[in-house]
Amino acid sequence: MSSAPPRLEVRNLTRRFDGQTVVDDVSFSIEAGQVSCLLGPSGCGKSTTLRMIAGVDMQDEGTIHVDGKLVCDTVFRVPPERRAIGLMFQDFALFPHLTVAENVAFGLKEGDRTRRVEELLERVSLSGFGPKYPHELSGGEQQRVALARALAPRPRILLMDEPFSGLDERLRDGIRDDTLELLKEEGTAVLLVTHEPHEAMRMADEILLMRKGRIVQRGAPYNIYNAPVDREAAAFFSDINVLRGTVQGALTQTPFGEFLTPGLPDGTEVDIVIRPQHLKIDFDRNGRGPNPTPTDGVPARAVVERARFMGRESLVEFRTDPGGERLKATVPAVFLPKPGTVMWLMIRRDRCFVFPRRD
Repeated sequence: MSSAPPRLEVRNLTRRFDGQTVVDDVSFSIEAGQVSCLLGPSGCGKSTTLRMIAGVDMQDEGTIHVDGKLVCDTVFRVPPERRAIGLMFQDFALFPHLTVAENVAFGLKEGDRTRRVEELLERVSLSGFGPKYPHELSGGEQQRVALARALAPRPRILLMDEPFSGLDERLRDGIRDDTLELLKEEGTAVLLVTHEPHEAMRMADEILLMRKGRIVQRGAPYNIYNAPVDREAAAFFSDINVLRGTVQGALTQTPFGEFLTPGLPDGTEVDIVIRPQHLKIDFDRNGRGPNPTPTDGVPARAVVERARFMGRESLVEFRTDPGGERLKATVPAVFLPKPGTVMWLMIRRDRCFVFPRRD
């Protein structure tokens, strides 16, 4: 017995503008009820990919399939309104001259319009808001109306382009969670576009990390965070420290001692990447460092250059001595040593990533 085809499948999608490739051979699929996120910096091709799937832009190469059926190639094209694909944008795009109820009902056929509108407004916690107009609502309320309108026709796929970027930061997490809960209840396949790693980690079942028009890595949030494909991927999700070295005899010398770098030929320049939260700190005790564990390796003597309290944690900046490496460490709660304080640093070797340098 064959399994059902993906709700959305994109194969070898390519788009060029003025001879420049903006989307380069992109392929992925999304199952019903799955939330996938196209994540990457501005200008990497995320929104262009979304527009091609929606049918408002035409690809130069590749195909788009919904439930196993072709909806678009370079010759055949199903019109956008017949693709069973909903759209939700960052500016909400509500009609200012229509009431909330009329906005949600827009595009619905006669029949169960009233019941469907009431059902969705209740599910987005806006019961009784039907007679109001968009200008009477807060940003968060407008976002929920836009979500209800996008879901009203029961689309098989919902495309969301930076939908939370216009909201106050204090509102975002709660509205994201409410949105995700409703999307899961509806069983809609969702493709979310964002440049914010936190948003992707919070909402997505799968992240598609995009750079310069290509998907460079895909996977569950936990996996893509803990096994980045390269230095740039690691840096996109958090601050990083980088120790530079050269491989000799499958080893690389650093202020923290030798690192095993097997499989790389002698002379290869490498970046050893460690996130600030994985640096361990101890005070200088009579000039001797702490007793290292096999996981931590050799401690490095360092001098505090600056310390700042960031709200939930403290950020301490160091320079190693000797060697002059600049490193950052994060510490829970308040930890503000004075500049010039001598401390010892150790790194979680099991939390380090080694990449050949590509400068």
